Amino acid sequence: MSSDNSGPAKIRVNNFFFSIESNEILKDINVEIPKNQITVIIGPSGCGKSTLLKSINRMNDLIENISFEGEILIDDKNILSRDTDVTELRKNVGMIAQSPNPLPMSIYDNVVYGPKIHGTRDKVALNRIVEDALKKVGLWEEVKDRLKDPATKLSLGQQQRLCLARTLAIEPEIILCDETTSALDPISAKHIETELISLKEDYTILFVTHILRQAKRIADYVIFIYLGEIIEHGPAREVFNNPKDERTKAYLEGVFG
Repeated sequence: MSSDNSGPAKIRVNNFFFSIESNEILKDINVEIPKNQITVIIGPSGCGKSTLLKSINRMNDLIENISFEGEILIDDKNILSRDTDVTELRKNVGMIAQSPNPLPMSIYDNVVYGPKIHGTRDKVALNRIVEDALKKVGLWEEVKDRLKDPATKLSLGQQQRLCLARTLAIEPEIILCDETTSALDPISAKHIETELISLKEDYTILFVTHILRQAKRIADYVIFIYLGEIIEHGPAREVFNNPKDERTKAYLEGVFG
C-alpha cells in the first residue's frame, strides 16, 4: 500500500470499520487525506466509496442498524466521539450529492438557507454571501438578474453549481462530492470540475467517482477501495502511472469495474 502523502493531513482515518447489521462495508481503513487538495476515491460500484465519504460528516448516522469502530480525525479531533456536535460538524464538512437537489425556493433563498440557520440575519451580510458564493462557482453572471426565480428553473448543471454555492455559503473547510457530476452533461460536468480545482486553494475536497478519466483530470491524491478495503493510496501521478498492487493495476486497466 502506498502511504507517501503530499502535504499536511486534514483528515486521518485510523482502524475504521463500518457495518450495516451484520454486513461489513468497510474494513480497517487507515489513510491520511491531505489538506487543500482534491482527493479522489475510486473503485468498483458497491466497494464502500460513498460509505467512507459519508462517514466523514456522519451522514451514515441516518441509517438504521449501523455499527462502527476506530477514529476519523479532522484537525486531530475524533468526529466519531459521542460529544461531537453533528450539526456543527456538517457546517464544517459540506456535501454535494450525486443529483442536484436545490431547495423548493428561489435561487437567493437557496444560498442563504444555511447562513440563516446558523444565525446570520443581516441583509447586507446575506447579500454579500450570495454574491460571493455564486461568483466562486461561476454562476453569478448567469443568475444575478433573476435571484428571486425558482431554483428549479435552472438547468441541471446550474442547479448543481447552485448546490455547491449553497455549501460554500456556510463556510465549510471540507467539501465532500459523491459522484457530483454523474447526472450532468459533459460540458456541465467539466464546469464543476474546473470550479473544484479553483476552490482547492481554500478547501479540502474529497470526490467519489467511478469514471477514471475524470479522476485523472482532477485528482491530486487517490484512494483505491476494493471490497471494503483500501488497496492503495498516494499522489495521483504515482498511483495512476506506477500502481504498486496488482489489483490497482487491473482496475486501472479496466479488467474489472
